[in-house]
Amino acid sequence: MSAEPDLPGRTSVELFAGGGGLAMAVHRSGFRPLLLNEFVRYACDTLEANVAAPRGEEEHIPEPGERVPLVRGDVRDLKMGYLEGAVDLLAGGPPCQPFSLGGVAKGDEDKRNMFPEMFRAIREIRPKAFICENVRGLLRPSFKPYFEYITRELEFPFEERDPEASWLQHDAILKLKEKRGDVKSTERYHVFTFPVNAADYGVPQIRNRIIIVGFRGDLDIDAELLRRAVSPTHSERELVRSMRSGEYWERHKGIDRRADVPEHVKRYIMGDQETLLPFEEVSDGMKPWRTLRDALAGDSETEPLPDVPWNRLDRRQYDDMPKEHIGWPDAGIYPGHTPNYLDRPAKTVKAGVHGVPGGESVMLTDTLIGTDAAAPPVKEPIAYPYHHRYMTVRETARVMTFPDDWELRGPRGEQMKQLGNAVPVLLGEVFAKAVSTVLDDAEKRS
Repeated sequence: MSAEPDLPGRTSVELFAGGGGLAMAVHRSGFRPLLLNEFVRYACDTLEANVAAPRGEEEHIPEPGERVPLVRGDVRDLKMGYLEGAVDLLAGGPPCQPFSLGGVAKGDEDKRNMFPEMFRAIREIRPKAFICENVRGLLRPSFKPYFEYITRELEFPFEERDPEASWLQHDAILKLKEKRGDVKSTERYHVFTFPVNAADYGVPQIRNRIIIVGFRGDLDIDAELLRRAVSPTHSERELVRSMRSGEYWERHKGIDRRADVPEHVKRYIMGDQETLLPFEEVSDGMKPWRTLRDALAGDSETEPLPDVPWNRLDRRQYDDMPKEHIGWPDAGIYPGHTPNYLDRPAKTVKAGVHGVPGGESVMLTDTLIGTDAAAPPVKEPIAYPYHHRYMTVRETARVMTFPDDWELRGPRGEQMKQLGNAVPVLLGEVFAKAVSTVLDDAEKRS
């Protein structure tokens, strides 16, 4: 989302909007947002700082060019029936914490389980399509039966669950519906699941997720067109090939406000690469994975982010530095931690301030230990020859493919939490554009 004019035609609603990653992706793909909902205070502040305005008590569909109505608060209190028939795409990532704790049964009973609200939203809005993003962990064997239940409930959202019924009892009813095939086409959805790694779509981050896409049953959609539209575009093999050929390193020469890559860094990284993949002269036809260094160097739409000097790891915003590009002190690498390498995609950004539990917010620099007196002393023996520091909020936003003009509100910890919970904008765009393409195709043939 940005200040650009709303594009005509398609419309969207997003629940669990967070800091706005998926909402921005959907908007950039040609959808005009009619409503955002979010519970967390600072995430709401971020949305209002950029594109949204409080909706108030009056239910209304905004005009093109109007700021997006935002309803702060619990989605369970949100009434959406006034949007029935007006929405092309419903998007959202229901919080998944209940299913990372204590098993499926406890997760289903946990009041934080928001999947039922996605089902209710589909019933009330009847969108032409939906996109639902969540953690890849739902595909683990221990969660598989419940995940299959979720997809069946998305397929038959109008078969409401009795409050007294267990999910297993309700799933038995849904399986019977599936077998009989006697549900009205307007009250069922064709559901597709895509396990993805965001790095395979140009996001400079290893981020394994599952994306569920559904289309209303009365639409004659082309499933193969959808699959082609969301095919990966970037590969690890091509990154390694570009490093070995020298193309990658040449790309990082002479970048304004950033030092060239030292030869010792190239040797260090290439030594690791020798064990990863056999060298192949011929390209696989994809683009190289984008690295953390690529993200910081910028592209056609973003300026290079300057290095953070060692004497600026002091929590201060300097006038000559981009907003939220603030150095933070006391980074540590602990047993079991693996920091971010500049010349690999970043590790998965998580909803925490620092590198706990696995070093996700700590990055190695190009500075060899013992070669720069200004660098902070290394307090404990570490397995890496380079100095390290915490990534800044702005660097982390780059890794999530947020534009630099997207303002994040709240203390540093809350900003990092918003980023860790977000959908990378570029990944969201791939799937939102695919939905738009499939809807256009289906409607042309109807």
